[in-house]
Amino acid sequence: MRKIKKMLVSILVVILISAISTGAFIGNLVYDLVLNPKISKNIIYADNKNTEPREDSKWLIEESNYIDEYVNSFDNLKLHAYIVKNKVKTDKWAIVVHGYAGNGKLMSDKAKYFYEMGYNVLIPDLRGHGESEGNYIGMGWDDRLDIISWINHIIEENPKSEIVLHGTSMGAATVLMTSGENLPSNVKAIISDSAYTSILDEFKYELKTFLNLSYFPLINITDLITMIRAGYSFREASAINQVKKAKVPILFIHGDSDKFVPYYMMNELYDATNVPKEKLTVEGAEHANSDLMSPYLYWLTIMDFLEKYV
Repeated sequence: MRKIKKMLVSILVVILISAISTGAFIGNLVYDLVLNPKISKNIIYADNKNTEPREDSKWLIEESNYIDEYVNSFDNLKLHAYIVKNKVKTDKWAIVVHGYAGNGKLMSDKAKYFYEMGYNVLIPDLRGHGESEGNYIGMGWDDRLDIISWINHIIEENPKSEIVLHGTSMGAATVLMTSGENLPSNVKAIISDSAYTSILDEFKYELKTFLNLSYFPLINITDLITMIRAGYSFREASAINQVKKAKVPILFIHGDSDKFVPYYMMNELYDATNVPKEKLTVEGAEHANSDLMSPYLYWLTIMDFLEKYV
């Protein structure tokens, strides 16, 4: 009988070790696919070609006379941004934040609009993107603290600065996650274009919509791996929890044909926000394409919103 018990215990231990090993392998695989910036993200965009970062760097690189600027992050990464000073002296600043697997150069068109509206522009490369250091994608969570570093960098140079945050997709989630922090009074308004409510909600949606998979246990395992390798969890990285604490007016923009970050997330974020707020639905716009679908409406709404607070 003792031999049988020992054999059963040994079998159970082997099964447990195999399950843990398999789970760790799969969790690391998904982590690398989604959050390792050195791994191609083509497979993520396979069914969502219209969500890929747009190639629109012409104005910034060829015409803007930008300067390269650097700050150190809270965890000692060297972060990079492009700064474009307006030819007309102004205290107005726009921080224009790119999306997932993109970089600052690809925000050229939007940065140009803010420049033409009379703003100085700072366009960061988020950690792990572009020229910034980092071995993981922050999905907006650690990035929120990096944006605060850039805000403080502007204020050190220009104490009277009036700062607007604009983000697209993951960049939108980033500025919304930033909104819940104790921001300097220099930050006057936030514009969110196509943000997700939280990393957990977005990953659940992606698994269900495109792979028809339940989030358990895949997300749970990957979340544990993320906590080990990147130091944050999917549950804490929540834009919707952050906007509940916001003290800065927020404009939400979303296309109602967005299949990558679903349109309903904008309304959930809007409803959770307790500061002055507005929202714009762009009919027929897919993910992060509202400014292309209806440029006049997009920028007129932004200008009208900013005139109230900047």
